[in-house]
Amino acid sequence: QVQLVESGGGLVQAGGSLRLSCAASGSIFSINAMGWYRQAPGNKRRLVAAIISDGTTNYADSMKDRFTISRDNAKNTVYLQMNSLKPEDTAVYYCNAVIRRSSDSYYLDYWGQGTQVTVSS
Repeated sequence: QVQLVESGGGLVQAGGSLRLSCAASGSIFSINAMGWYRQAPGNKRRLVAAIISDGTTNYADSMKDRFTISRDNAKNTVYLQMNSLKPEDTAVYYCNAVIRRSSDSYYLDYWGQGTQVTVSS
């Protein structure tokens, strides 16, 4: 069993900051990519940022100047620092991790339960 537990969401005023955390636990052999996606009402879930085990990062174009993704491999935890938040950043933010549970298993996608981020104008 693998679990991803997110924290750090909430209500913030426009221009403010939030830091999301996501810790992976359970039967984990190795983690390849970890990342954050978001889904606003009526919209599809979209990539915000991702980071692979060597530290290489990838951002959605509209967020790369305001958001920073980082990772603590020893803690199996990924972070998303969000600055200069805008009302259009309001969404449920989901943590994603690509995890291998044993040396002879495949990498599979796992998702957190989501954390609400609301930015007021």
